[in-house]
Amino acid sequence: MRHISLAVVGVQFDNKKGPPRRFVVEMCTPGEPVELRPEPKNPADRNAIAVYSARGVQLGYLTAERAPMIGKAMRDGIVQAIFQRKEKWGATIRAHLDGSVPTLPDPADSRAADWPPPGSQDADWWPDEEWPDE
Repeated sequence: MRHISLAVVGVQFDNKKGPPRRFVVEMCTPGEPVELRPEPKNPADRNAIAVYSARGVQLGYLTAERAPMIGKAMRDGIVQAIFQRKEKWGATIRAHLDGSVPTLPDPADSRAADWPPPGSQDADWWPDEEWPDE
């Protein structure tokens, strides 16, 4: 899995400085670069990875389930990411874990549009890629 779409959560919280995260998400355009910043001293999660806009303002965080995998990829090589789209629940970014320049996925692929699933009790759930049975 070298190219992946990732949920950005925590958008509903305000930044300590600067504009609110929801406003920052609204200002982002699909395809613009985003920066991933590990936060090993984060008291809630030492694997936390913050997501920042091209303007250097925080959008939110990667989910706790994905952060360790992305953190490892960041330590092992170059990870580049772009803003993919705003969502009702936050935002989606597109990351390439092989150092290549990220590209937006096919717009017809809307699997993430209704995340979290209606009635879901687990707001941290994120669907994995579905592969056809062989």
